[in-house]
Amino acid sequence: MKLQLTKPIIFFDLETTGVSIAKDHIVEISYVKIYPNGDEESKTRRINPGVHIPEESSAVHHITDEDVKDCPTFKQVAQEVAQEIDGCDIAGYNSTQFDVPMLAEEFYRAEVKVDLHERKFIDVQNIFWKKEPRTLTAAYKFYCHADLEGAHGANADAQATYDVMKAQLDHYPDLENNVDFLSEYSTFAHRADFAGLMVYNDKNEIIFNFGKHKGKRVCDVLKQEPSYYGWVMSRDFTHDTKEVLTNIKNSMK
Repeated sequence: MKLQLTKPIIFFDLETTGVSIAKDHIVEISYVKIYPNGDEESKTRRINPGVHIPEESSAVHHITDEDVKDCPTFKQVAQEVAQEIDGCDIAGYNSTQFDVPMLAEEFYRAEVKVDLHERKFIDVQNIFWKKEPRTLTAAYKFYCHADLEGAHGANADAQATYDVMKAQLDHYPDLENNVDFLSEYSTFAHRADFAGLMVYNDKNEIIFNFGKHKGKRVCDVLKQEPSYYGWVMSRDFTHDTKEVLTNIKNSMK
C-alpha cells in the first residue's frame, strides 16, 4: 500500500561507534526520502567519527577506522543533512529510542540548529512490537516474505524499514494511512526530550521518567530539590535533555 503523505517523509538509519547517545558518534547515515507524489530518493554517507570505532561495533556494521579515515566529519556535512531533512517528517526502526536522539545530539555537537521537536515521528518497530514483537530481520521476513540481505548496513536497514511500513499498511486494516495517526500509534510515551527521560503524563504535565524522581513532576522536583538540576547538567545526559530541562527551569522564574 502506498503511504499517503502531505509532506515528504525520511526513513533513515544510523550506524554508530556504540549505543551511548551522549558519548558515541555516527559512522554512517542512510535515508530514503519519500515525496507526496510517490517519488523516492536515497542517500548514504560514511562519516569519520573522529574517534576509534570499537571492534565490537565494527563486527555488527562492518565499518572500520580504515573505511572512514578519508570521510568527512559530521560537523562538515551537518548543514547539508539539515537541509535534506528540512520540512520532512521522520521515520525509522527503533528511531525514537536511538536514531533520532543520536542525530539530534550530533547536530548539537556540530552547532547546527535543527528543531526536530516539531516533526512527526513514526517508529516502525513500535508498530511491529504492538502487532508482532520481533526484530527488523524478522519483521522483513514476516511482512515482506523474503530474507533481509545486508542487515545491519544502514542503507539496507533504511530501505527495509520503508518496505516494512508499506507492508504493515497492507497487513493491518485498522492502521490509518496518514502520518498523524502512524506517529501517534507508534509512540509508547509522549516525550518531552528525545531520550525519553522526561515525558508528559495524562494531565499533559512533564514528569521525570528515570531515577529516584521517576513519575514526579519536573517543576516540583526543581522547586523541592534545586540541586538536582545541577546534577543532571554535570552528567553525561544529551544536550537535548539538558536544554529541555533548562527551558523548564527558566519558565518557572
